[in-house]
Amino acid sequence: MRSQWELADVINRFREALEQKYPLSSQQKGVLTLLQQCHTPAMGGHLWHCHECGHEHISYNACRNRHCPKCNVLRRLRWVEARKAEAMPGGYAHIVFTLPHDLNDLCREDPHPIYNLLFQAAWKTLEAFATDSKFLGAHTGMVAVLHTWGQNLMLHPHVHCLVPMGGLSRQGKWKQARSKGKYLFPVKAMSKVFRGKFTDGLNKLEQEGKIRRSLSIDLRQKQLHPLYRRKWVVFAKRPVAGSEKAIEYIGRYAHRIAIANSRIKEVTDEKVTFSWVDYRHSKTSNMQLDGAEFLRRFVEHVLPQSFVKIRHYGILSNRLKNQALDAAYRNEEQQRPEKPPTTPWFELIEMICGKDPLLCPKCKKSRLSMVALLPPKRAGPDDDFTLNTSFHQVA
Repeated sequence: MRSQWELADVINRFREALEQKYPLSSQQKGVLTLLQQCHTPAMGGHLWHCHECGHEHISYNACRNRHCPKCNVLRRLRWVEARKAEAMPGGYAHIVFTLPHDLNDLCREDPHPIYNLLFQAAWKTLEAFATDSKFLGAHTGMVAVLHTWGQNLMLHPHVHCLVPMGGLSRQGKWKQARSKGKYLFPVKAMSKVFRGKFTDGLNKLEQEGKIRRSLSIDLRQKQLHPLYRRKWVVFAKRPVAGSEKAIEYIGRYAHRIAIANSRIKEVTDEKVTFSWVDYRHSKTSNMQLDGAEFLRRFVEHVLPQSFVKIRHYGILSNRLKNQALDAAYRNEEQQRPEKPPTTPWFELIEMICGKDPLLCPKCKKSRLSMVALLPPKRAGPDDDFTLNTSFHQVA
């Protein structure tokens, strides 16, 4: 069921108040504009025609921005489909690395180097445990997805990591983890190593002049630094049975944005009400915020231009994944399956909605055909949107 309220409604109503109250970057302003224009005449569109009953239907183009709540469903399904085609047969572990709230101000000031460091520290931590013969003794990999928010839209940077339950030995052979359904690596030990890797990287960034901190870290006594004494959180889930289930699970996180339209419950002239889950008590309730404050929290999660939020490391990188897959299937004494053909977009939509998006909504007998293109319609004082003069016929 379609939500009554959308993020675009909130932006349309409170953007002016937001910009008057808080300074925004050009990147944040650009994202807000795209989200306002998504699926509107400003984006242009297509004219569809039913040859059975003559019904005509207009569909407006998507903005395709990664922060848009309406533009990531197909992208997520495509991503899951691609990961399933290269799934490791031995299963995966799901591990989450979280930054302490003490670093939130630094994330706001210098998001690019800090989020890069978060990826690097998580990977170095996993690599250190994987290569240790006490745990795995092999070269591992990970697919990591950055999230910067919590359910209440406050800043909460963390990375979700999908890690194979095994790795490549120095001889190029597959070595399966000995966890037997338990955690891949000890969580408390990973937390301490992650803290050390990140704080060392933070100190290096400061020495290179890429960030500035009010209280520097003395590497000779870093255990006395308030940041180092803080408890760092690494969360691990027990391995999910079956590689495809694990990929589908993390696929929910792959193209998620800070808030979905379905969570927006009410928009008034002053307030926005949305649902959220308090994970401390596992209870769902509604939260009400001033409209400008709601948008302020949302734009905090607009990532820097061209920042890569999904990354592949080690044996899951493009360079090594085929070698790792061949070794893993040989270890299981199985034939590696052929890569399946890409599923057409309309079939993916039908999988989600349960109906063919190209089926005529009027006669429900024939499929719609695209007959014309609608160019983008920019807002202006004398604009009068007219179908007959705006379309370019498709040959």
